[in-house]
Amino acid sequence: MTGVTTLGLIGSGHIGSTVARLAVAAGYDVVLSNSRGPDTLTDLVAELGPRARAATAEEAAQAGDIVVVSIPVKNFLAVPPAPLAGKVVIDTGNYYPARDGEIAELSSGTLTTTELVARHLSEARVVKGFNNIYYRHLAELARPAGAGDRSAIVIAGDDQDAKKSAAEFLDALGYDTVDAGSLAESWRFEPGTPAYGLPYTGGAEDFMTAPGHPTGTEPLREALAAAQR
Repeated sequence: MTGVTTLGLIGSGHIGSTVARLAVAAGYDVVLSNSRGPDTLTDLVAELGPRARAATAEEAAQAGDIVVVSIPVKNFLAVPPAPLAGKVVIDTGNYYPARDGEIAELSSGTLTTTELVARHLSEARVVKGFNNIYYRHLAELARPAGAGDRSAIVIAGDDQDAKKSAAEFLDALGYDTVDAGSLAESWRFEPGTPAYGLPYTGGAEDFMTAPGHPTGTEPLREALAAAQR
């Protein structure tokens, strides 16, 4: 485990709660939040045990040594910028116009999803991650370092030290990493690309129903290279 000891979570849905479970198993303290208030997280906190507590988004942002933002893209302005200044923030967001509405800069490709978030969190050190893997596969495929069937997760970011911190965190959770480059390149593992979802199914076409299949770094690098806009 790295020097990071507390994970802050802004958003505790499928991905957020799965990351929380992996983090607690790896020895982290976890401060959870969501848009509905701490009282709605009672069951999850009870499941996670004494290392977890519920809080507001601002409190989770303040408490976390590293913070994972896992909310619908349409709500990105609700993330509090001030307490995240200087911190490594991992954004898991994917843009789905049917859910998020039309966001012109994303629909046109002017910005990637996480560039939009990073512009809002201008003093944070934002990394894209956890967005290319289905939450059930994220839970199933974690493996110890050195395991022959260890999987990897793709990250991207503009701050090399932040990406290093994110990779160390992912390593503690049970995953290797593939660096896709800058936030401007993070479209390469967003919805509709070869690196999104399907690499973790072993060839099955519906990643939401297929069991998880271990996927190392090379298949993901090939999928990133094959991405087209």
